[in-house]
Amino acid sequence: MASNKPAPTAPFETDFFGDEVAERAWEEWNPTEDSVRPVRGRHRVMKQRGGLARSSTVLGVGVIAAVGAGGMATAQSKPPVSISLPDSIADNLPDAKSLPGVSSFMSDDSSDADAGNTAPLTSATLAADTGSKAEAQGSAGEALRARILQQADQQRAEADAEAKADAEKLAAEKAAAEAKAQQTAAEAKAEAEKLAAEKAAAEKAEAERLAKLAASYALPTSSYTITSTFGEAGSMWSSGYHTGLDFAAPTGTPLKAVHSGTVKSAGWSGSYGYRTVLELEDGTELWYCHQSSMSVSVGQKVSTGETIGRVGATGNVTGPHLHLEVHTASGTGIDPMAWLRDKGLTV
Repeated sequence: MASNKPAPTAPFETDFFGDEVAERAWEEWNPTEDSVRPVRGRHRVMKQRGGLARSSTVLGVGVIAAVGAGGMATAQSKPPVSISLPDSIADNLPDAKSLPGVSSFMSDDSSDADAGNTAPLTSATLAADTGSKAEAQGSAGEALRARILQQADQQRAEADAEAKADAEKLAAEKAAAEAKAQQTAAEAKAEAEKLAAEKAAAEKAEAERLAKLAASYALPTSSYTITSTFGEAGSMWSSGYHTGLDFAAPTGTPLKAVHSGTVKSAGWSGSYGYRTVLELEDGTELWYCHQSSMSVSVGQKVSTGETIGRVGATGNVTGPHLHLEVHTASGTGIDPMAWLRDKGLTV
């Protein structure tokens, strides 16, 4: 192991890089605050790993870094400090040029490119870098803010457009519904008017028809009282119900032809008494029963309102009256009152 004793004085001393220089006068160097300039920039001594940081190597590296960064010119005027290390440590020491923050001081290349690459960082550099980063961050933030505002404006515009479209759609649907309702109401009104017009026309046509029929039809007697109607049930009728319409009137009251036709029969007919059968052009038969006298004969043609007999009480009766029956062409008896009213007559 090497000795830690001071090395013998040599006629020549070496500089920091190992070159011999002329012997200088030795004088004690006591660093003070005024003699040692503070280290500026980013010159740092990286922490060594592998156990070296715990040896005296740290001291040597620190001294080298301090001298290189703070004042090499001042250090050169001071006597060198002899540093002795054990052989086991000295053999394992790394090359000074490989140490971070020191290689720039050990380089022989003085080119502008390397000098620019290895130049120490200063507070101005840090401020410039910080300002550049802040400016970049500010630009990025402004861009992000502008993008967010643009997206918000776009979303707001889309929402407004959608709301406007919905409002227009609702307005169109409302207008269409109102138009449809108006159209439906107009159609209903037109249909009601049409039905009313058709009804009025039908009523008018029916009135004209009845008026025309009334002109060609007449009641069998002008002075009467309805005492029995068609279909009444009772034991006094052999069929069990009344088969005609009874016009009660004094005996001898004239009986008229309801419509023009031909006398089919005239004479006695049992319970009907004296009966006259008048056949119309469509085959309908009118039976005039219980007459006191007859004014026509078989085959005679008569016209509407012509007298064909007189009221009487012959046959099965309880008093003078005209028993009128109406039979269709097939012989079926129908209600005389309904038949007379269908001809426009008021009974």
